[in-house]
Amino acid sequence: MSDHVRDLASVREATDRLLAAISTLDNAAVAEPSRLPGWSRGHVLAHLARNADALINVLGGRPMYVGAEARDADIERDAPRGLREQIEDVRASAERFARVGSEDGDWERTVELRNGVTDRASRVPFRRLVEVELHHVDLGIGYELEDLPEEFTYREIDFLAERFAGHKEVPSTALVTDGGRVWSRGAGFGTGNWTTGGGATGAPLSVTGRPADLLGWLCGRRAGTALTVDGGLLPSLPPL
Repeated sequence: MSDHVRDLASVREATDRLLAAISTLDNAAVAEPSRLPGWSRGHVLAHLARNADALINVLGGRPMYVGAEARDADIERDAPRGLREQIEDVRASAERFARVGSEDGDWERTVELRNGVTDRASRVPFRRLVEVELHHVDLGIGYELEDLPEEFTYREIDFLAERFAGHKEVPSTALVTDGGRVWSRGAGFGTGNWTTGGGATGAPLSVTGRPADLLGWLCGRRAGTALTVDGGLLPSLPPL
């Protein structure tokens, strides 16, 4: 069961790290390209602010976004703003999300996100944490996948492995850290619940590497060239 209270605290900590980091930038740096193709750092910050509001909608039982075009238009509208406006928007939207997250309610209820995806309300704070942590890395301002908290890295690997589970384009694959931690169900990315532990994986394909490199490959931030593959070629993962 997700601990949404603990995750909300982690979101606040991650947001504070992000705000401290971007406060050292200037207007010119905000306009520079981020690591995401076609997006400036301003695009990333605008997306983070609008995502907080979108997840408030989710928790309130409303559509996450009015529509894909409206979502994109809001980001394009807000991306050119200067540093001060970006910081205030990220901070204010984070505070709004925190206030909604502190409210009593049925955190085991099912909520709907984008494209018909559903989840428990209790998992929404972790989804917000993913946005803040990974997009902090995407800004390209000195915060790397290796700097992510260890617990977050393992949880996000769990989350992404679950997301790819049973996908027809992903072959049976086990994930193994260089420290020996294994994500395996015998069928790799097949059906069933993921577990962690040592020992044989039972999957015909095994991908081994540092946790940061495994996460980078799974979330599309790294090509996987630092990973070791046994039993075949490194799978090409479908877009998230």
